[in-house]
Amino acid sequence: MTDFNCEKELTLSVIGGKWKMIILWHIGLDSPQRFSKLRRLLPKVTPKMLTAQLRELEDDAIIHRKVYQQVPPKVEYTLTEHGKKLIPILELMYDWGKSYAKDMNIDIAEVK
Repeated sequence: MTDFNCEKELTLSVIGGKWKMIILWHIGLDSPQRFSKLRRLLPKVTPKMLTAQLRELEDDAIIHRKVYQQVPPKVEYTLTEHGKKLIPILELMYDWGKSYAKDMNIDIAEVK
């Protein structure tokens, strides 16, 4: 286990990275999520990066990966209790970003 200087550092190590917060946002909005749906929602992320980010979130007990024993294979991702506790934080970050973008006249593409 890595040593952390403070709780903020630990939190950022779990949810930091370019895609983790967006992945969590989508899983939290529409749970469960399948890998293929996440790929469609995040067209700029490579499959390799999405897989790596999902594995890190799973290793940190933020998401749960359920594998169905069928052909073709089916995998679904849901938030764990720890992951669900992050949703209010992500909502605050969304609100802040929306306000900041408006104040600074920054165009943001709406997620559909």
